[in-house]
Amino acid sequence: MESARQPVQKPRFRRGQVDAGHADLGKSELTRPTPDLRDEGRTVRTNLTAADHHLPIVGSPLRLQWPGEDDTAAYARRLAACPQVRDAFLVLRGDLGAGKTTFVRHLLRALGVAGRIKSPTYAVVEPHEGAPLAGTTAPMPIWHFDFYRFNDPREWEDAGFRDVFAGPGLKLAEWPDQAAGLLPTPDLSIDLAVQPDDTREVTVSAHTARGQALLAA
Repeated sequence: MESARQPVQKPRFRRGQVDAGHADLGKSELTRPTPDLRDEGRTVRTNLTAADHHLPIVGSPLRLQWPGEDDTAAYARRLAACPQVRDAFLVLRGDLGAGKTTFVRHLLRALGVAGRIKSPTYAVVEPHEGAPLAGTTAPMPIWHFDFYRFNDPREWEDAGFRDVFAGPGLKLAEWPDQAAGLLPTPDLSIDLAVQPDDTREVTVSAHTARGQALLAA
């Protein structure tokens, strides 16, 4: 994304990681059919819940139904209004076309990100800056990861992802299971499942005290 301002801190990307020509996410993925989940001979595990990874769940998960994209946008706005989102780590799971990137796009818009929002599928991560939260003056750093094509643990250190997760800002990760063992415990996990009538069944689980505060929002 080309934003008005660039984040102060950037990971150390290698040239081969960035695809500047990737299409803008102007169209919603909520109505896309779910394609085959084999990529270059590799089967991708999808739609896993927190229980599959033995993550602790704080409180009871929130079960939601999103009949349409307006419901996705409404939940994104509620989440964006919660102060704890500033330094949170959120993971999103679901099949291709389930609406993960669409939700992220609405969340970034609600947080004040302007301009084009590109999918980080090929770049692995896209940095953004959101508007300062109430009571602050500094722009909000946001990091949108997509680990769908991530398959080399050495890339974690080479690209400086460890430094990103150790620093401030909101981190959002799609396909987190492709980086299993490298990511910290998420504050919140959002699992999306497409129903036969094309609605989304959503399970939101908290794994930390910060996640519980976000869940309550």
